[in-house]
Amino acid sequence: MATNTIPSPPIGLKWRSSTPYILFTISMAMFTDLFLYGIIVPTIPFILRDRLGIPHQQIQSLTSSLLSSYALASVLSSLPAGIIADKVAARQIPFLGGLLSLLSATALLFLGQSVPILLLARILQGISGAVVWTVGLALIRDTVGSANLGVTIGNIFAFISVGELISPVIGGVLYDKAGNAAVFGLCFALLGVDFIMRLVMIEKKTALKYELDSRISSETNSVIDDEESAAGETSPLLQTVKSREEEEEEATWIVPKDQPTLIQKFPIIYTLRNSRLLVAEFVALMQALVIGVFDSTIPTETEGLFGFSSLKSGLMFIPLVLPYLVFGAIAGKGVDKYGARIVATVGFGWMVLPLVLLRIPQPGGTAEIVKFCVLLAFSGLGFALISAPSLVEASYVLERYHHANKELFGEDGPYAQLYAINSMVFSAGLTLGPLIAGFLREKIGYGNMNAVVAGLCAVVSVLSWVFLGKIVKK
Repeated sequence: MATNTIPSPPIGLKWRSSTPYILFTISMAMFTDLFLYGIIVPTIPFILRDRLGIPHQQIQSLTSSLLSSYALASVLSSLPAGIIADKVAARQIPFLGGLLSLLSATALLFLGQSVPILLLARILQGISGAVVWTVGLALIRDTVGSANLGVTIGNIFAFISVGELISPVIGGVLYDKAGNAAVFGLCFALLGVDFIMRLVMIEKKTALKYELDSRISSETNSVIDDEESAAGETSPLLQTVKSREEEEEEATWIVPKDQPTLIQKFPIIYTLRNSRLLVAEFVALMQALVIGVFDSTIPTETEGLFGFSSLKSGLMFIPLVLPYLVFGAIAGKGVDKYGARIVATVGFGWMVLPLVLLRIPQPGGTAEIVKFCVLLAFSGLGFALISAPSLVEASYVLERYHHANKELFGEDGPYAQLYAINSMVFSAGLTLGPLIAGFLREKIGYGNMNAVVAGLCAVVSVLSWVFLGKIVKK
């Protein structure tokens, strides 16, 4: 009988392939990546000074270099990770592979006694980050489709921002009180939990290979073919008001025949000529650049202004990340409902004010520390607004091309490659941010450095309004 050819379902198939578990596993992977990234940020200057004996005048430049090496490795490894993730039968394979790189990086960070070893560790950590974010974002879209991509990203990013929030604090506390062993013992324990969760997870596509009950089958099919299912709702990202101009608008997404071999093999290259996609990626670049600026300057600036230790420097990340934790999901829902254009425009416009005002805090006591924290909190609200627009807008553009050119883009579409490009751009921003911050801070001072970054944010705000998608009419 035909049923004899169907393998027995794995134990716990329903919950292991359920949307909540998959999303929680991806969230945990991203949480771990950010936690291990963040735990080193406030402690790098002190590791360089205490463990390696680096002179004070070299610490800022070496700190920026170690932060940038992570991002540069992500840039170089993101696209290969995306291509592999689109080609393999299950995205879980590269997802697990990235964890091995992160484990190696953590061991080297724990044991490293020289700058080159720490540099290698950050490179391996960057490779892992590229895999986690490229494959993870593709898995998110595979799981929830595009209809709720913004709010899902907002929710997940709000959750994983806890990792970014608590890791500098925990890193500072443990480094001050118990040293390296305690810090990295916690890291290895977290890696163990992450590994088990990734290993247990079963993708929606893999679950389709087994006989499932009608409810699970219906749920899975609606996720994989959310835009095409007769029973499913049309994605809000793809809903348009039916009018005489609709056919003309849809025709703009059709790729002409007889494309060069390279585009036929990698059709995503053709989409890079689209101004909406290019500006969406520029939004990601600037988002990461500003993050890199804050990450690389908060520890050194607070040490210089207030004489803070690694513990207190880590605590200063709380007002920056906490607004993101509170408002990230709300901002993501706004992107789903109103489109990326208005949220990105407002978000980058908002960032200008706190960046300009960060020149106000001066060396001093509690009052100056409060000023600094308030301005960091205003910056954190801006980060909540600018987190989702790039990914949602880029996904929308690729969807339109994909649905208009199925024979060129294939049945599943090159979404992992898209998120690989996004990861490359984001990592480039993380690379440039610390380098620009280190250079400008030394040449023109901290306040003027932030003014330059504020000017860049203003430019991105204008570009977002001009080029990103208009508000979706319901």
